[in-house]
Amino acid sequence: MDKVEVAEQDALPLDAIAPGVIGLRIVFVNVFAVTHPDGSWTLIDAGLPLSAHRIRQWTRENFTSPPNAIVLTHGHFDHVSEAGELAGEWSVPIYAHPAEWPYLTGREEYPSPNWKAGGGSMSLMSPTLPKGPVDLTGRLQPLPPDGSECPVMPGWTVLQTPGHTPGHCSFYRAEDKTLLVGDAFCTTRPESFFQAALAQHTELHGPPSYFTSDWAAAKVSVRKLAALEPRVVAPGHGKPLTGPDVASALHRLAEDFERIAVPDNEK
Repeated sequence: MDKVEVAEQDALPLDAIAPGVIGLRIVFVNVFAVTHPDGSWTLIDAGLPLSAHRIRQWTRENFTSPPNAIVLTHGHFDHVSEAGELAGEWSVPIYAHPAEWPYLTGREEYPSPNWKAGGGSMSLMSPTLPKGPVDLTGRLQPLPPDGSECPVMPGWTVLQTPGHTPGHCSFYRAEDKTLLVGDAFCTTRPESFFQAALAQHTELHGPPSYFTSDWAAAKVSVRKLAALEPRVVAPGHGKPLTGPDVASALHRLAEDFERIAVPDNEK
C-alpha cells in the first residue's frame, strides 16, 4: 500500500469545513454536522463506543436544538456505536442504505477483518475490534437510491459507494462541490493507529484495508467520487481537505488504486 501526497496547507480545521459543515474528531474517527437553510441540522455518523457524552457536549456547544436525523455512511463500530443512544435521546430517525441493514438490525456481523493487511498496528488489532451487529430497529429508515436527494439533507445527493461495506454511502452538495466520503477513502493512513490518532499526515489513502470487503467495488467507488472533482473533501478518518490540488490527488488515487490501496494479500 502507498499514498498520494497532499500539501498540508490544503487541510481544513474541523470547525470550518464548508458553509454549514463542521466536524468533531473522536480519537481517530470524525463525525460531522450539516446545517440546512431552514436552520435544522443533521448528524453524520455517530462515533466510537462511549463517545456519546463528547458528541452531546459538542452539539450543545454548536446548536440550540437536536438534529433532524442521524445519517450513517455505514455501520462499522467507529461510525455507529452511539447512534441508538443519541437517536433515542433526541427522538430522531437513523438513515442508512438498506444494504447495511443486516448489520444494523441485529441479524448479521460484518466479515472477519483482514488482519494481515499490513500498514500498522490497527490491522493487527482488527480481530479485537467490534464487528457488530448493532440493533437500531425502530429508528432505522432507508436512504433513497443512488443519485437521489437525501430526505433530511436538502441539496445533498446520496451516492452509493460500496466496497468498504456493501451499503456504504457518501454525500455530495453540488452547489459548492463538498463531499462527505465516510470511509470510501481516507486522508491519513488508517492502518496505523499512531498516525491515525496522533500525527494525521495529510495524504490520500484507500479505505481502511482491514475492514474493506470488496476491493473491486471500492475501486469503482473512488473513481465515481473522483469524477465529481470535489473542491472540499471531508473523510471519516483524517483531515478535511480543500484547494486546487485535491481533485487531482483524488484522480491519482483512483487511477492507481490497486497499487496504492489494495493490500498485497488481496491482489
